[in-house]
Amino acid sequence: MFLGLDVGTGGTRAVLVSSEGRLVASASAEHAPFRSPQPGWAEQDPEDWWRAAQQAIREVIAASGARIDAVGLTGQMHGAVMLDAAGDVLRPSLIWCDQRTDAECDWLHKQIGRERLIELTANPALPNFTLTKLLWVRGHEPEIFARISHVLCPKDYVRYRLTGTYAMDVQEASGTLLLDVAHRRWSSEVARIAGIPEAWLPELFESPKVCARISDAAAAASGLAAGTPVVAGAGDQGAGAVGMGILEPGSVSATIGTSGVVFAATAAPTRDPLGRLHTFCHAVPGRWHVMGVTQAAGLSLRWLRDTIAPGADYESLTAEAAKVPAGSDGLLWTPYLLGERTPHLDSQARAAFVGLIASHTRGNLVRAVLEGVAYSLKDTFTLFTELGIPVNGVRLGGGGARGPLWREIQAAVYGYKCDVLVAEEGAAFGAALLAGVGAKGWPDLDAACAAAIEVAQQIKPDSATVRRYAEGYKAYRKIYPTLRGIQG
Repeated sequence: MFLGLDVGTGGTRAVLVSSEGRLVASASAEHAPFRSPQPGWAEQDPEDWWRAAQQAIREVIAASGARIDAVGLTGQMHGAVMLDAAGDVLRPSLIWCDQRTDAECDWLHKQIGRERLIELTANPALPNFTLTKLLWVRGHEPEIFARISHVLCPKDYVRYRLTGTYAMDVQEASGTLLLDVAHRRWSSEVARIAGIPEAWLPELFESPKVCARISDAAAAASGLAAGTPVVAGAGDQGAGAVGMGILEPGSVSATIGTSGVVFAATAAPTRDPLGRLHTFCHAVPGRWHVMGVTQAAGLSLRWLRDTIAPGADYESLTAEAAKVPAGSDGLLWTPYLLGERTPHLDSQARAAFVGLIASHTRGNLVRAVLEGVAYSLKDTFTLFTELGIPVNGVRLGGGGARGPLWREIQAAVYGYKCDVLVAEEGAAFGAALLAGVGAKGWPDLDAACAAAIEVAQQIKPDSATVRRYAEGYKAYRKIYPTLRGIQG
């Protein structure tokens, strides 16, 4: 049995996967909601992740009674966990959706040069990335910065509590803005110019590599056996791609959770000169990936429900939306509730409904949100075409793949055949497969995915609907520059 542990934003999930690639048991523990002391800020307590991890692990062991042979970790990316020399947390973690570091991004681009930074790390400076958060702490909390001895990301902090080892995988490290992505090693040049001691940075590993073992103290706290091997794992997007079989160039996934991600595996690091796509190391050794991110994908639908229909379930809302024709009778939604990454790289972007008229219903609003999120993710496919990144088909994942309407909208907006998997268990499932490879349960990730992943349905988009959405996408693309002009 292989354990996958996903340290997410809302909670920690543990899954057990057998050597036949089947899900045996799962358990979840919620986190305290992230705090936002000021607009655009987002912080969580790493100790709360550790509490939730212990709970989820104990529950999944109790549910299965199985002996666990290896552990893989995944989780929310980019969060900055700062520890002192004793390994104690110095302050709450600035997590992925924190938007306070625009000034630090500008400083990095001035010090290094935007083009040079993309050359060194394959990415520009963005508020989401770990390095910019460290620089904010240096400028605003120098007494904390002076005490830092170790920097980790969220799942790697949980690994530290499980094993006492400071370690990180190269896929996760790609999102720190401190990694030489092309060569899969820390960038000494970026660290030096930014003023980050390399001694703070953990040892790097490929995702399926065993990098630590469960300590005696963690065994007592979690119920795992002391000495159980722990693999490096991957950030949630890398592990989620493994769990969906997105391994070879040409394979692509579109996943809608709180955020939305279009992810494509590549044989070599493919840089966007304008930095509109993230270019990261893949969880598959020797491969890379590009991905575009919509900050508020599923969050857009949750926001709409909580605002106009508190207590309503998503199924009833999407049933209303299904009665509205494709195109929502001219109503458009831009999902920029948290600013936007791809393609605008604009933390100040703002969401909007455009085209409201008196005859529009709640169903129109819901359908416009479903379509607007798909249009936003379509922006990434447009960049793939521009950069020559192949797309042989799309696998749909996350909450956006669980209802037929949003699946059909995505297929028609993207214009590709879309697969839905029999069991899309997310990043925790991929982390368990990584653990299985590390424990020699499978020879490699290709074999693991062949055993574990099965396609349930293929959606072929209707040609008339594809044309309708192509026109809607043209209109959608005009909204952002107009809104930006209004904002000034």
